[in-house]
Amino acid sequence: MTRRLQHLDGTVSGPRPGRMRTRRRDARGPLALPGPLSPRSVPAHRTPREEFDHLVAGVLAPLAKHFDAEPDQVEVVVEDVPLLPPEWSEDVPLSSVARRGDVTLVVLYRRPLTERSGGRVDLEEQVWDVVLHRLAEVWQVSPDDLDPR
Repeated sequence: MTRRLQHLDGTVSGPRPGRMRTRRRDARGPLALPGPLSPRSVPAHRTPREEFDHLVAGVLAPLAKHFDAEPDQVEVVVEDVPLLPPEWSEDVPLSSVARRGDVTLVVLYRRPLTERSGGRVDLEEQVWDVVLHRLAEVWQVSPDDLDPR
């Protein structure tokens, strides 16, 4: 038994029979993602690494006068994770201080800092604390003397 669709004298017009599907017209897929024509200043275009580097640069900018005044050359470096021996059983460090020639390196570890923070504001506060304490350790001053906030 063949069933024929009868609509307007036997011709089918319009969408196919059945449930109408709603069509989403909002941006999704490749059109919603930042692309080569997106401006570089758009925050959504930054990777998590770039966002963290931007945060560290924002913390270091108010401390520039201390870097100029101190005789020791200090560089602040960001690494993803520390290289730890397999038998390491303590908490993963958030930062470290190392000497390379006449330069002192303050190394911040991005992943441990971001994983121990509760959000953007908490991460910024943690970065401030770590940077101030490490610089105070290198320059042998109180962290409160360095804090411009």
